Amino acid sequence: MRFLAVIITGLALAAPAAHVSRSEWRGRIISIAQQAYAGWWIVGLLLPLALLANIGNAVALRADGTAMMLSVAAAVLIALNLVIFMAFTQPANAATENWTVQPENWESLRAQWEYSHAINAAVILLAFCCATLASIR
Repeated sequence: MRFLAVIITGLALAAPAAHVSRSEWRGRIISIAQQAYAGWWIVGLLLPLALLANIGNAVALRADGTAMMLSVAAAVLIALNLVIFMAFTQPANAATENWTVQPENWESLRAQWEYSHAINAAVILLAFCCATLASIR
């Protein structure tokens, strides 16, 4: 369970971390960089698995209060990641039909999309640290 919590949470870090480096879009919605994200939603499926793995790790580590709380913290951070995605990232995806149309406010939507991914990268990094610390205690 410790191994799964760390590995799945680490893998879940890949997609948000890919968005940390900002690129210039200069009015073009469809670009080579955007097309590179096609299929990344599959990586997002790791997040619910990481949430479950960290809850399972918390249960498995309940005899060690600190390790259990670190696993709970990892699970809470993963849940926060999902909330941020649903509140900020997904609405931008929907408004642009996954970046295939260009509404008038596309620049603000793009910023919302980029910042939500950057924040989620930090959130998942913290979750990864918590899961790792819980598992090596």
